[in-house]
Amino acid sequence: MHHNRLKTAALLGLLTSLILAVGYWFGGSGGLVIAVVISLVMNGVTYFYSDKLALRSMKAQPVSEAQFPELYRMVRELATEARQPMPRLYVSPTAQPNAFATGRNPAHAAVCVTQGITEILDYRELRGVIGHELSHVYNRDILISSVAAGLAGIITMLANIAWFIPLGSSDGEDRPNPAVLLLTLILGPLAATVIQLAISRSREFQADASGAKLTGDPLALASALKKIHAGTQARPLPAQGQLTSTAHLMIDNPFKRGGGMAALFSTHPKMEERVARLEQLAANAGPVQFQR
Repeated sequence: MHHNRLKTAALLGLLTSLILAVGYWFGGSGGLVIAVVISLVMNGVTYFYSDKLALRSMKAQPVSEAQFPELYRMVRELATEARQPMPRLYVSPTAQPNAFATGRNPAHAAVCVTQGITEILDYRELRGVIGHELSHVYNRDILISSVAAGLAGIITMLANIAWFIPLGSSDGEDRPNPAVLLLTLILGPLAATVIQLAISRSREFQADASGAKLTGDPLALASALKKIHAGTQARPLPAQGQLTSTAHLMIDNPFKRGGGMAALFSTHPKMEERVARLEQLAANAGPVQFQR
């Protein structure tokens, strides 16, 4: 957890440094002042409102205990086991089976499941998924991902701005160098993607392991992941709009899985590897006696 906090601080610092550097480059001291204001606003939005943006992208609505008593029961049980506050619970009307957690810390956390996931998982499997999502919250993974998304957006924005900036042409004229522009436009989005993927892939393995430890039932999560992955591939969501910035929060990639370069830059590790790791955890731990 301490390591994740350091990574969050480092990412926020890098994001702020980028904004300040661009401000000074464009406007000198005056631009630097404007950049300071912009960086404060962007960091504030990233820190305090990322959960609302994520929930809105999935059209999620808060639900009461009367509406979903079993969901409340398992979340309360696991939160109590972890000695953490009860998160807010949301359900998205999406037919695709998926789930995600969001929020800057355990006291301001929300867990969202789709309508589709409640229809295909049994109690034990859904409990495994909830354990995984709560682990994201307790490990401070969600804040890291939100900051990474903000940093990725800044890098991509800088790459796009490069179209309009004379970076120096080979003949000395005041116009953009096509070669430099092409390199910037390629490396900008690529760097942004790598920042997100470097965090999201490792955090999924970590949340699988710590979630399985919290529930004491790694095979339940493994079974749930198999069903979820089959469902996300059968009912992929469109890779557009706000969903593209929320996808890395979900327990499985909500978009259609591709091969080649698309697989290389997937926001999630291969489901087969995640399942294999959970099954190995179960084998090492021995038989589990699950009781409702």
